[in-house]
Amino acid sequence: MGCTVSAEDKAAAERSKMIDKNLREDGEKAAREVKLLLLGAGESGKSTIVKQMKIIHEDGYSEDECKQYRAVVYSNTIQSIMAIVKAMSRLNIDYKNPARVDDAQQLFALAAAAEEQGILPEDLANVIRRLWADRGIRSCFARSREYQLNDSAAYYLNDLERIAKADYIPTQQDVLRTRVKTTGIVETHFTFKELHFKMFDVGGQRSERKKWIHCFEGVTAIIFCVALSAYDLMLAEDEEMVRKNLLL
Repeated sequence: MGCTVSAEDKAAAERSKMIDKNLREDGEKAAREVKLLLLGAGESGKSTIVKQMKIIHEDGYSEDECKQYRAVVYSNTIQSIMAIVKAMSRLNIDYKNPARVDDAQQLFALAAAAEEQGILPEDLANVIRRLWADRGIRSCFARSREYQLNDSAAYYLNDLERIAKADYIPTQQDVLRTRVKTTGIVETHFTFKELHFKMFDVGGQRSERKKWIHCFEGVTAIIFCVALSAYDLMLAEDEEMVRKNLLL
């Protein structure tokens, strides 16, 4: 009688085996999961790393996704030339061609509406083209470490002919170089050599840093990003402070 096993006992044993199997599978899955947290000051390259991972490990951006970045490319281009123009007076640099003063005024008159609509109209593109060709503007650009300027400024401005075309669709490289301030937490997933990576990009500006503490739980590794060019560049949120001082 003591050797008999009831149907109830068999069912309990099967449930136990199933639970053990599920726990084992969950453990194996957890062992293959890598959580990476990207930290660093604003414009240190965190979002660029996330984009690179998507391009390298997730087949990049689809054409529809690239189209969604068109307005961002336009905005980055407009903001870049505006930053240079604003710095001209601050650095006491004159335009080589006095006619560019009128172009600068027209730039600011046209820019707001263009950015709001996410477009780059032909008249604005022509203004930007003339300004970027001015040697005074180029001299000011050469001193960009003295004011806040997107590191993609020259890339977009030098390629204005292509970007200003009516049928323009951003390339993977165009998307990679876009600059959008990260707010909150951006999560990206990708798989590499049977490991499943979860990468978290957290905003680097001062107002965003208080959110970092909520991201540390269960982190496998922290990648702290520092731009090599930041040693003599100004902070995005404080043009009186050199970026390296924030990191020391």
